[in-house]
Amino acid sequence: MSTAHGKSTAHDMSAAHDRSDPVVPTYSDAERERRWGLLRSVMHRAGLDAMLVFGEHEDSGPAPFAYDAWITNDRPGMTVLVPRDGDPISLLPMEMFSKDHLESARRGESLWIAPENLRTPRDSRVVIATLHELGLARAAIGVVGLEPYPPWHPEGIMPYGLWSTVLAEFPEADFRPVGALLSRLIMPLGAEEIAVVRRSAAIGDAMARAMVEAAAPGVPESAVYAAGMAAGYARGTTPAAMHFWSGPAPLASGLPPWSYRPQAPRVLADGDVISAEVFAHVAGRHTQHQVTITLGPPHEDLRRAADVAREAYDAGLAALRPGRTFGDVVEDLRGPYRAAGGWEFGPAIHTLNPMIAAAGFPVEASRRRAGADAYPPETDRPTMAADMVLEPGMTFALEPNYAYGRHLAYLGGTVLVTDDEPLELNPYTARLLRAGGG
Repeated sequence: MSTAHGKSTAHDMSAAHDRSDPVVPTYSDAERERRWGLLRSVMHRAGLDAMLVFGEHEDSGPAPFAYDAWITNDRPGMTVLVPRDGDPISLLPMEMFSKDHLESARRGESLWIAPENLRTPRDSRVVIATLHELGLARAAIGVVGLEPYPPWHPEGIMPYGLWSTVLAEFPEADFRPVGALLSRLIMPLGAEEIAVVRRSAAIGDAMARAMVEAAAPGVPESAVYAAGMAAGYARGTTPAAMHFWSGPAPLASGLPPWSYRPQAPRVLADGDVISAEVFAHVAGRHTQHQVTITLGPPHEDLRRAADVAREAYDAGLAALRPGRTFGDVVEDLRGPYRAAGGWEFGPAIHTLNPMIAAAGFPVEASRRRAGADAYPPETDRPTMAADMVLEPGMTFALEPNYAYGRHLAYLGGTVLVTDDEPLELNPYTARLLRAGGG
């Protein structure tokens, strides 16, 4: 296999994934230089003098890919200025970030930004002062944070007050959105990033297995949720809050209602189904795992739906080859749906690290559900970034879903594109799971 993005063969990666390796992967100085070199290539390609990268704070809930942390190998929530010549400068939201940086330095951890390149806070006053310090009043500056990031941020994440003040101060500067350009350039992961993704995938599998073992009639669904999250925490990471619904035929996707409304978690019963989406997350690298667990034999319609979803999963695997477009993959994956007689619940595939492309799907069938006409109208979802050409090192959440009536099967996990056949990181969750025994 080519080493352009630091990849080994699919066989070697699969063997490494299967092996229980106690060594936790870290990022080296070479990885830092690789990333900063990509930033400079963006600036060269776009004719930029600098880049201004706004990072959403870590406590903001579901957030875009943390471009600031990708640059700094540090805590998310910074604004980063990257001159074409010279090291990045990080603007910190509060003094506590400086204290964390100092403590990490004392412990000998890998820090990419030197103390002299830190500024506090990251308000418009300090952004303006740093732009003046770098002599960028009349420069061409690429900005990350202005472009849409659906579904969470359809109009970007840059705060209006900060940005309007910066624009007023620099009327002669040429600010250009470059988030999409940067996203496509960094999607093919390097060898060190792939090692981190493999660790995330293994942790996500452990979370799913813990949920299967914990699920049983008479158990509160919160106990199953806790078992999955604890498996992630115990392995040295902080997984994002998972989506989780249960019932005889749950037909929803999102955080469990007891996490945002004052109500008791459901108590599981024989014949229930758990439909969950596990979000494993290791040091800024993300994997996703679609978990469908049955308590007892599955309903016949659920079994049929799972068969269709699995056929779509296999079609997606066959299509995930370098040189093909994302739109081609979506069309092939959705092929088994066309004559199956049921309906799609949501997107069947999307990119990870970062998420810039997602499969489209029709909503007409879902609108026929009882009571749906009382809700705001929906429109068919087009495929995002259908023209994106696949490259080795890209990661995808391959998560086909299909329903007959109210019986929804949601299957799949994370897949890595290689020079040849794609590498399944999570085949365990690409099928129905049975409580207590997998």
